[in-house]
Amino acid sequence: MARGLSLFAIGLVFGGGIGFLTAAANGITLDGHDHSDPAAHATGAHDTDAHDTGAHDTGAHGGHDMAHDTLLILPEGPDAPSLTAEVIRDPMSGWNVRITVENFRFAPENASQRNQPGEGHAHIYVNGSKLARVYGPWFHIAALPAGADAVIDVALYSNDHSAIVVGDQPVKASVTVAVP
Repeated sequence: MARGLSLFAIGLVFGGGIGFLTAAANGITLDGHDHSDPAAHATGAHDTDAHDTGAHDTGAHGGHDMAHDTLLILPEGPDAPSLTAEVIRDPMSGWNVRITVENFRFAPENASQRNQPGEGHAHIYVNGSKLARVYGPWFHIAALPAGADAVIDVALYSNDHSAIVVGDQPVKASVTVAVP
């Protein structure tokens, strides 16, 4: 009997571990969302509640604070955040993305917390699929799909993961790279 329980416990540990590894490899996180699926980040209906920054949200995200499908709408003007992106072939391998921001600060120390005006992180997409969350001005992409053009999009997000929009335009930059 004791041996049977021991084998059962070992099976649970290994089975659970394999399950977590499989989920992580497919972009599933412990919050129950598939972060690799762009459809999971669709915008919902307008919500009249405002964040502490005075900007408006749209959408909801299952009742938790990480607002992957919301917008943080900011007014246009000289203080509005903006960004540019440049993709440079790395002399050793891959590509380097340089992200230049204005009126915005990368704030990894405040990730997944309340919004603070003018801070957050960026997301990098390759051909429409999210590659990574970025907390600084440089990011290395190890490889791009060979033999075709690759579209690299960089977009700004607030601390709570709301997409930052100025006026009616998302704060993002797009670069097309011809990949040999």
